[in-house]
Formats: sequence, C-alpha cells, structure tokens
Amino acid sequence: MGARPGTQTKDASTAVRAAAEATHPKAGPFYWFAKRFFDIVASAMALLMLGIPMLVIAVLVKLDDRSGPVFFRQSRTGLGGRRFDLLKYRTMVANAEELKEQLRDQSEVAWPDFRLTDDPRVTRIGRFLRRTSLDELPQFINVLKGDMTLVGPRPTSFAAGTYDIWQTGRLDFRPGITGPWQVEGRNTMDFEERCRLEISFFRKPSLWRELRMIFATIRVVFRRTGVA
Repeated sequence: MGARPGTQTKDASTAVRAAAEATHPKAGPFYWFAKRFFDIVASAMALLMLGIPMLVIAVLVKLDDRSGPVFFRQSRTGLGGRRFDLLKYRTMVANAEELKEQLRDQSEVAWPDFRLTDDPRVTRIGRFLRRTSLDELPQFINVLKGDMTLVGPRPTSFAAGTYDIWQTGRLDFRPGITGPWQVEGRNTMDFEERCRLEISFFRKPSLWRELRMIFATIRVVFRRTGVA
C-alpha cells in the first residue's frame, strides 16, 4: 500500500528540514559567545597596537591623493543580507566607483563581481597597501562594532538580491576580514566557486579551524609580499 498524502507531505517536510540543517547546522551558544568574545578582544588589541602605523598610513594616503578621503566606505552585504558600511584605506582615485561601470567589460570575472589585475583606478600608495593587505586594517573597527568577524565569508559589494538561492547560504554567517577564499583562491575563483568554498567551510563551525585560518592568512600575506 502507498503512503497516505498526509504522511508523504510530512516526510517531504522532514527531508527538506534535515537537508537544510545538514547544509547550515546551528552551532551551540558557547561557539557564538566565544567567537564574539575573541573578536572583541582581538580587534581592540589590534587597534591599540597598530594605532601609530595606521595613523602613518592615513597620512600617506592623503599625501598621495588629496582629492579624496582617507577612508573608503562601501556598502557591503553582511549577515542575513543586511547592508553595512565596510571600512578600508582608500586605495583608488576619488571617482573609482563611477569609473567601475566604464571598465565593466574588462573585468576578469563575471559581473556583478569585478576584478582587474592592473586596475587603472589604483593609486601609487594604494598598490602597496593592496599588495600587503594593509588597506584592510580599518576593518578591525567593523569587527569591534559587530558588523564583521575576524574569520567569515568575505562580504560582497553587490546586494543579496543578485544571489542565486543556494548562494544565500553564505549569508547565514557574519562576514569576515579573512576566510578560506583569501587563503585558497583569492585571485583564481569566480563567485560560484567562492560560495561553494565558503559555505562548505563555515557549515562546520570550529574555533580551532578559524584560528588556523588566521595563521594561514598571515602566511599568505607574507608570501605575497616576498617577506617569506
């Protein structure tokens, strides 16, 4: 005998729920408490220790291009699709966002993502800051505020409405300064590959894995700058 309609509906609902939980399992309260505590302590210490170097960088950015602000604020997509202002040292000319549309056809990755190896909008000091990732230092302020975390999916400049349904899985996690994409495929992956990598990594919450990711990021930065 076949299953009754009500039973089939219940079974299907259970299967969908199980699949969703398998894809985006919920970590226990200790994980989220410990992660946020570590974010606050680490970002506060980083801002205190790096205060003078960050001031020097700010002066250099202003001297290199007086036409724009020191910091670049860009609306990014964060936890749950909420938009927030991400902070960076400005590494491009003041009208970079306007020029982006003109350079759209030259992008090395599919739109709405955007990347150019030799982006003509980048300033002289901006090239150095990007190569060393020093332009990301102001994001410790984002972490302290709670908009970001130290390790999480990298926030996109384009809104959640442009995502495919399955890609929204990355929005279940607070965006990070670093993550698997920065370490394993920053300049080689398209957005779909990046989503698969990030969702796969963060659907298994582990503070130990995230701590290892921080040290891996440091190694990658040193390797990219030629220090190691």
